[in-house]
Amino acid sequence: MSKIIGLDGMTVEELNQELANGAKFVVFLYCFSIVILTFKRSSEIYLIKSGENTFTKGLKFNLISFFLGWWGIPWGIIYTIQCLFTNLSGGRDVTQQIMAALRQQ
Repeated sequence: MSKIIGLDGMTVEELNQELANGAKFVVFLYCFSIVILTFKRSSEIYLIKSGENTFTKGLKFNLISFFLGWWGIPWGIIYTIQCLFTNLSGGRDVTQQIMAALRQQ
C-alpha cells in the first residue's frame, strides 16, 4: 500500500474517530504531456480530516495539470479537464478501498 499522507503517528482509535467525524481518504489526479503523449497519474493517498480544505492539498496537482497537461492532442485537453474537475471537486474519494485494504491486513 502507498504511504498515506496525514496518517503519521495516528493510532487506530484516533483514525476511527476521525473517520466517524467525516474524514476521508482521497487521491488527486494530475496529467502532463510530452509532445503527443499524455500521461494521467494519481497522487499519494491523503487523509483529509473533517473541516480540512482539499483545495490547498490539491493545488500543486492542479498547477501541474494546468501548465503541463494541455499540450498533448487530443488526450491532453481531455485529461486536463478531468483532472482539474476531479481535484476542484475534492479529489477522488478512496475511503472505501482503503478501509477494505486495512481490514484485510
